[in-house]
Amino acid sequence: MLFNSFEFLFLFLPVCYLVFWAIPSTMGRYAWLTASGYVFYAYWDPRFCLLMAFSTLVSFVSGLGFLAWQDERRRRLCLIIPITVDLLLLAFFKYADFALSIVGDVARSLGSAWSSPRLDIVLPVGISFYTFHTITYIVDAYRGVIRPTRNPLEFSTYVSLFPQLVAGPIVRFRQIEADLEHLGMANPRALLGRGISLLVVGLVEKVLVADTIAAFVDPALAGYRTLSSTGAWMAILGYTVQLYFDFSGYSTMAIGLGYLFGLRIPINFQSPYRALDPSDFWRRWHISLSTCLRDYLYIPLGGNRGSWALRFRNVMLTMLLGGLWHGAGWTFLVWGAYHGLLLCAFQAGAPHWNRLPRPIRWLTTFVLVVVGWVFFRSADLAMATELLGKMFVPTGGALVPQAPLSALALVGAGAWAVAGPNPLEMKHRWTPAWATFLAVALGACLAVLAGERPSPFLYFQF
Repeated sequence: MLFNSFEFLFLFLPVCYLVFWAIPSTMGRYAWLTASGYVFYAYWDPRFCLLMAFSTLVSFVSGLGFLAWQDERRRRLCLIIPITVDLLLLAFFKYADFALSIVGDVARSLGSAWSSPRLDIVLPVGISFYTFHTITYIVDAYRGVIRPTRNPLEFSTYVSLFPQLVAGPIVRFRQIEADLEHLGMANPRALLGRGISLLVVGLVEKVLVADTIAAFVDPALAGYRTLSSTGAWMAILGYTVQLYFDFSGYSTMAIGLGYLFGLRIPINFQSPYRALDPSDFWRRWHISLSTCLRDYLYIPLGGNRGSWALRFRNVMLTMLLGGLWHGAGWTFLVWGAYHGLLLCAFQAGAPHWNRLPRPIRWLTTFVLVVVGWVFFRSADLAMATELLGKMFVPTGGALVPQAPLSALALVGAGAWAVAGPNPLEMKHRWTPAWATFLAVALGACLAVLAGERPSPFLYFQF
């Protein structure tokens, strides 16, 4: 089920909201949100509800183990076993075919005629996100950062919470633990206005901005071989804007939906295209993922301690795994390696970089990020190589479809992404002017949705 669909906006959400606030007890609200999450998830494929339930059960039992046992050996088992189970499930569903293709390539390079089989495994939507939810819970419980819950309904609510279930943000248990504990005492009136406001703004980001840009980006990149240099730049700049508003729109809607149910879901984007250096970009882009990689991988590896070689290793391993988290493919590995090299280069030259004029730092960072999106968007390395060649070597060819209108849409959306307020910077005060804006914006979104099928969010594939 999509947030930007009539069945969600006018059936699932109203029923879920009204029943939730009609239930007087905290336990009842846990049960209702858990059931709602599974109904929401089952809309794609009900079979995978069992997979999520199994992951939830394993992690919950692990938490009980931390409460029951204090000796280090058993605590380590409670840490290692459930994380291993979670990672094996993720590896099978997301990376098995990729691993088999690598084995096949190696075998052929050694002269073998063996051809690797393709399993064509269906990727459960959201598995990368809820796996990170359970893993962060287990690690935080082991470290003593949180006290594991004894309430299975509270924990299942956390894992299956539908606003952030399939595309994030990656919410750590400690970030919403207090809200979960007080779920039965929340005041709906204090949260309703901000929740609706964020929900509508997120809908605008997705439906009116991201999908409008996608109307010329998708066909342009489908025929990328015919593009000129100008067309290639327009297509990739369009994708740069499309990806941001698509994922920011989802995250904004998720935060708004959280407010509707008394839960404060953390921010996931902080105007990333204003970044002045690669490190600044990762403090602003997909914040929930970048902070998880930092806290659960980069710092345990040693962080920025030790020699330059060790710091380089830590950054590169973190970013390679961050790239691989997004998808099983060489393009994602190259994208992760590319950003790892940018971060290492910035660390080495930060004193000199920071003395440059601000506009130069911003423009250089922005262009470097755009170049990285070429790998992220491309179906394979051959496509990425050809696109980069067109972008940096003058090439004749076609422009994007409806180039004048597309350029106008790109400039407007790009200006908002770079210079306009992000959704969390907006006041969300229900003044007459703001209420009028929300009403007009919602009407425009619904008019667009009435005329075409709602498009999935880009991060569903990750």
